[in-house]
Amino acid sequence: MNMDYTTFGSLMTVVMLVVFLAIVAWACSSKRSAQFDAAARVPFEEDAESAPRSSGSKPGESA
Repeated sequence: MNMDYTTFGSLMTVVMLVVFLAIVAWACSSKRSAQFDAAARVPFEEDAESAPRSSGSKPGESA
């Protein structure tokens, strides 16, 4: 079989489409929803942990 540029390009298009559909199926899988929900909450949990403690002073005031 003679593999020219057109045949190779067509084959790679089909391969990339299959890879894309596999990634979409993996991301939409109901088995992964709990992991994705936990990952979505991470930025808010880190902000709550790293927030400065209230010392009675207003932001921008020096102690």
